[in-house]
Amino acid sequence: MQSVERANFHYLVADIAWFGLAFVATNRFLSIFAIRLGASEFELGLLAALPGLMLLISTGFSLWWRKHYGDSVAALKYPGFGFRLVFLLPAFTPFFVPDLQIEWLLLAATLPAIPQGIAGTVFVVLLRESVQEDQLTRLLSVRSVAINVAMAVGALFFGFALEHTVFPYNYQVMFLIAFLFGLISHWYVMRVRVVHPLPMVVTQPQGEHMPLWKSIDFRLVVFVVLVTHLTFLAIVPLVPLYLVQRHGAAEGFMALFALAEMNAGALAGLFSHRLITRFGTRTVIAWAMLFTAIATVIIIYAPGLEITLIAAAITGAAWTVAGTGIFGFFIEHTPSERMQQTTVAYQQVISLSLFIGPLIGSSIAGAGKIDLVTVLLIGGGLRLLAALLMSDPFHRRATTPASAPQLQPEGGIGD
Repeated sequence: MQSVERANFHYLVADIAWFGLAFVATNRFLSIFAIRLGASEFELGLLAALPGLMLLISTGFSLWWRKHYGDSVAALKYPGFGFRLVFLLPAFTPFFVPDLQIEWLLLAATLPAIPQGIAGTVFVVLLRESVQEDQLTRLLSVRSVAINVAMAVGALFFGFALEHTVFPYNYQVMFLIAFLFGLISHWYVMRVRVVHPLPMVVTQPQGEHMPLWKSIDFRLVVFVVLVTHLTFLAIVPLVPLYLVQRHGAAEGFMALFALAEMNAGALAGLFSHRLITRFGTRTVIAWAMLFTAIATVIIIYAPGLEITLIAAAITGAAWTVAGTGIFGFFIEHTPSERMQQTTVAYQQVISLSLFIGPLIGSSIAGAGKIDLVTVLLIGGGLRLLAALLMSDPFHRRATTPASAPQLQPEGGIGD
């Protein structure tokens, strides 16, 4: 059993490392590709938001999908592959006439989110089924470091390759390579073996558990997820546009920007679990959101591109710590026997945030009545508000379910 768990640990870290190399193509450079093709502020917002809408819809089918398979690994085979088509489909964009390229790019980013919604929920459950609970936080911590390091390497490689090769063929080659990396990642996931299967359906007598959405514990989780994600994501699609328009940033610099962000995120991932153990999840989230607001101000008033790298590092570290705290808060308030049902709802709340969040700033900027600097300032103010809400001294401290795993000093959380 222990040897299988050790192998699972290795496979799951290798999976996220290869995935990180691929993920940077869409996470960091897809928006730059859209900008080069002439996308507007609102279209950039749609590029980030529409996948969230598909996630919101498809996540609801994840338990239905899971019931048709013997275990979580088998259930991941097809949706896991379908999700990774997000790296391949954008490569076909130059084959369309210019008037349809943005529309195809939107479709290419949105369609794979349908299988992603199913795969994401099943995969969170698989993490709980692959190792002992006392090793889960360590696994998530190592995965967090691995994806940040991999994305930093991928950003550096792809960024400078894009800048020194011919557009748009440079982007086509990048997406093809990213798809290959994604397939390797999927191969590692398929090698994982379930050793601690979770029950598919809650079998407790009716009335023992109140409906999920009436649970104060879960309402607190929803509150934390929505406040942090909506305020953070509100201006994320606009930052690359601002750097390109204000400072003339090219792919090479965006690679350095991502490198600073990912390296700082990887470093923060090593210490975030210790901060949570000492100060608690909600306090850590509050401080992390405060630093994302500070980073926004630095980006706005930076006299040159070099200074924005400081903001990138602050953002990467702060959002990694915030992510650690958010997922930790969820785990603390979720009993193991309800993990599958609660995970679906948790993923749906995140998906809703991914849909609404990017549209907030993009819609304001797209209206044309407020300049980009003012929109970014509004976004920074929203992040500050999130920090204040997370640090509310009057919030009710929910009782942690006895069956929920606690964050241990030696662990953290993954992506």
